[in-house]
Amino acid sequence: MAYEGASLDANLAAAAGHDEALVRELRAAFLESAERQVDLLGRARCDGNWHVAAMRLKGLAASFHADGLLDLAEQAIDGAPGDPAILRRLRQMLDDLAVSS
Repeated sequence: MAYEGASLDANLAAAAGHDEALVRELRAAFLESAERQVDLLGRARCDGNWHVAAMRLKGLAASFHADGLLDLAEQAIDGAPGDPAILRRLRQMLDDLAVSS
């Protein structure tokens, strides 16, 4: 996941004009939003809630060119609501991204 973190940082730096404080702020906001959507996925009790959270996660990942997270969000969209394997992979990716910050 180190590559994913480096790719995210490069995209954040491009968006922030290489302002390190702004990059940190954007990264924190990105991670917070992604964690919120993964939490909603974990608590989804119906197909609709699962799909909405997965679509929001996909949009967030696409906005920051976080390709690994985008792929996992697409797997969630195509998968079964509550899929423990996809939830585990999503949580692991977010943990890895948080550590690489």
